Amino acid sequence: MINWLIRRLVAQPEGELLDASVRTRAGLAAGIICICCNIVLCVSKGIVGLLTGSVSLVADAVNNVSDASSNIVSLLGFRLAARPADAGHPYGHGRFEYLAGLSVAVIVCSVGLNLVTESVNKLLHPSFTEYGVASMAVLILSMVVKTWMALFNRRLGHRIDSGTLLATAVDSRNDVIASGAVLAAVLISRATGIDLDGWAGLGVGLFVCAGGVDLVRDAASPLLGQAPDEGLVERIHTKIMSYPGVLGTHDLMVHDYGPGRQFASAHVEMPGERDAFANHEILDSIEHDIQRELGVEITLHCDPVVTDAPDGFDLRSWLNERVRDIDPRLSVHDVRQKRDFVAFDLVRPTDFDMDDDELLSRVSALVGEKCPGVPCVVTFDAGYVSPVSDGSVLTDDVKG
Repeated sequence: MINWLIRRLVAQPEGELLDASVRTRAGLAAGIICICCNIVLCVSKGIVGLLTGSVSLVADAVNNVSDASSNIVSLLGFRLAARPADAGHPYGHGRFEYLAGLSVAVIVCSVGLNLVTESVNKLLHPSFTEYGVASMAVLILSMVVKTWMALFNRRLGHRIDSGTLLATAVDSRNDVIASGAVLAAVLISRATGIDLDGWAGLGVGLFVCAGGVDLVRDAASPLLGQAPDEGLVERIHTKIMSYPGVLGTHDLMVHDYGPGRQFASAHVEMPGERDAFANHEILDSIEHDIQRELGVEITLHCDPVVTDAPDGFDLRSWLNERVRDIDPRLSVHDVRQKRDFVAFDLVRPTDFDMDDDELLSRVSALVGEKCPGVPCVVTFDAGYVSPVSDGSVLTDDVKG
């Protein structure tokens, strides 16, 4: 049934770039479905919990109220994120969905703290709770419904690449575990006469709090500028390098303004001897193809590279090979060889443990093997993962 429902909500074939309107409709439909399910569970648990005096059942019902509220927030997030770009927000409003996910996470945390407080109060002022068949039946119903919701939101979340739906799926999974804990308390109480209602409520509350903290961390990450998806970076790189005349690419930056709203820029190395209009036409084709196939608006800058040096020596390729002798993760680009200096950018990983002065000295020594006595100007670059730490440009006189 889940697969059938997802096919009805997302009619586009898998692997095809998802249309924004289809994605929005699917997200809104998922929100409405989850709201209805949570309302049914809330009413069922609330009635039975009040009739039996079960704190843990009432707590679970309150948790379903928060789930319904979070579904409403998610629904609003999808609706607001679908608003078109305007003069004040030229990149669109897609991050509303990330804000909705963060709001859901905060709601989950607050509900967990409330459950912990109520359960501690029950432990400090105990009163035995009668459990009946109705209590167990409503808990089993809750576990079945929440299991279905978790599977539905997870599959649809992966299908439309929605962090909000994936967070909802995790929340539903947590509810299944929480309800299972309450059911275990019911069974033990019936068998032994020991009232574990307060302890079960406390366990539910702590579990909800722990899940909420994880959700906050996941929801805040894209808002704080997390690194782009490695798969997307690889696809962009492969696409750029597949065109004739492209010698290399670097300084790729991907900016995420919400699901389906990604913008990027990169430098592309091309033969400097080629006609500038020809190079521009190739870059235009790459930009259009990446937008059509990957859904990323990208701007490319042409870096001319000398490929017909009078002496036939390719300093760029040679230097790229030699710096990897220092560390395989190092690379160079924008190599410029002038009469009185050699300049280039050196890409190093953020966790590189060699200090700037030592690295500059070793790289300058390499350049000195081919260009003795010529000063070396090196700009340290951290690549696309993070901006250059201080934009520093270091120089060293190469000793022959």
